[in-house]
Amino acid sequence: MSLTIELYWSFRSPYSYIVLPRLLSLRETYTVSVDFRIVNPAAIRNPSYFARMDPLARPYFVLDSARAAAFHGLPFRRPIPDPINQDPKTLAIAAEQPLALRLSRLGIAATEGGRGIEFGWEVAKLLWSGELEGWDKGDHLADAARRAGLALSDLQSAVDAYHERFDAQLAENDQALKAAGHWGVPTMVFEDEPFFGQDRFDVLVWRLKQRGLASRSGSPEAECL
Repeated sequence: MSLTIELYWSFRSPYSYIVLPRLLSLRETYTVSVDFRIVNPAAIRNPSYFARMDPLARPYFVLDSARAAAFHGLPFRRPIPDPINQDPKTLAIAAEQPLALRLSRLGIAATEGGRGIEFGWEVAKLLWSGELEGWDKGDHLADAARRAGLALSDLQSAVDAYHERFDAQLAENDQALKAAGHWGVPTMVFEDEPFFGQDRFDVLVWRLKQRGLASRSGSPEAECL
């Protein structure tokens, strides 16, 4: 029997980047599927969150995300440019957010094309690995889409034609996340139980094993699981 995880995920979340390789390995090794549900970054979904943030929160967040990536052996640097147009000192958020919205919409198009999580991973590496600057320029997104088994031109055509429907899907995913019991990403939901944060991955696997998580035929169990 295949088990199903709902994954609420954002391109701007470093922890979403950090958890994804383990979820991909989980899916490859065990009879489990991942229902990939992209949401807009918190700066778009809940801008008031930053207005009431403790001054110590962001410095710790920057420290911990880099540390968590290093712990899991992932290259890491904050994206250049940041998908969210936000003042780094005051945390004030601009009214227009073209980069973040484009990524979210492309992600919905990729998900409808059956390759959402693959596209998410390839683009997340562009943003967070530190291997390049200007991820939004040139052929970087097109190459990422190609590695995910998609064509960026097809995704963009879908966005241009159906952006209102895609925005409605993003809002629906946000409401489903809240209904599942959380507001942040990454949140993994299994049997209506939310597991928030990349550091709850092992607890999620523990719960899956309680429910009979089985290895795929011929697949060795991943060491990280």
